[in-house]
Amino acid sequence: MIKQAEFILSAVNKEQFPQDFKNEYLFLGRSNVGKSSLINFLTKRKNLARISKTPGRTITLNFYLINETFYLVDAPGYGYARRSKSAIASFGQMIETYLKSRSQLKKVCLLIDYKVGPTKDDLIMYDYLKHFDFEVVVVATKIDKLNQKETSAAKKRFKQHFQTNQVILTSVVKNIGLDLLFKIFDEVEK
Repeated sequence: MIKQAEFILSAVNKEQFPQDFKNEYLFLGRSNVGKSSLINFLTKRKNLARISKTPGRTITLNFYLINETFYLVDAPGYGYARRSKSAIASFGQMIETYLKSRSQLKKVCLLIDYKVGPTKDDLIMYDYLKHFDFEVVVVATKIDKLNQKETSAAKKRFKQHFQTNQVILTSVVKNIGLDLLFKIFDEVEK
């Protein structure tokens, strides 16, 4: 259970990352998939992580200290078409540097929009993370936006690429699946 949450810093290179070696959980996914919304909901702080309807607003890694014991890390979204090639390359380098330099990274929560995903970019990111042996938790977001027929189609798409027990279905609107995310943090932090 999250009792305390505080924004600590934004970083774009490893010299700026926190140096206190607390465990970290990275929230990664496409632009506007709901990373910041999920962090706000988990922490019960409406405005802790900045939310925007405009894709591509988050351009840094944002570190949030939770219960003074671990960090949730909000990453910029990938797959946003209106970014320049240099911005896309910078994003890739920042994420790769983060992933390769953080021994305290315990899990990567890969957020995927249940209605549209998994996209090609999502699958590339998943394969990349698995190739380097990161512990990945697939978090399907916005499940409240689907009707019954769309839910059935989404289940089929996700089953093609992930084992069912690998996917946590979530909705911050209807408070679905969030207890399972808390369980993930609790398992490591005990």
